[in-house]
Amino acid sequence: MANTPEGKVKDACKKFLKERGAWFFMPVSNGMGQVGIPDIIICYKGVFVAIETKAPGKKKNITSNQERVIEAIRNADGFAWVVDNPDDMPMLFDVIDVYSKLEKSNAKVNPPQTGVPKVLQRSP
Repeated sequence: MANTPEGKVKDACKKFLKERGAWFFMPVSNGMGQVGIPDIIICYKGVFVAIETKAPGKKKNITSNQERVIEAIRNADGFAWVVDNPDDMPMLFDVIDVYSKLEKSNAKVNPPQTGVPKVLQRSP
């Protein structure tokens, strides 16, 4: 895939995600699904993340459909980022690492409320 500048960014992002132990997949665009879906869908430490990759220097070149989906993910409390430089990936995922640590320490102080189904509770 690394033939194009964007392909090189995607490959570097995939390598980073594998090294970080994240689960991810790349939806295939074939005209049958929803338009604007980001290039990489990720679950990392129980957090939903979507990444739209762009060629270096093209970060602002997202379509209106991509912008709409990114905003919808953010409105649902997911993380959605546009990445044109794979060197940004560690910083972005460090944010989730900090969030995860805070959630775990908070869970010890404030146990889950009763009435919340166990399947919906975060594990400490």
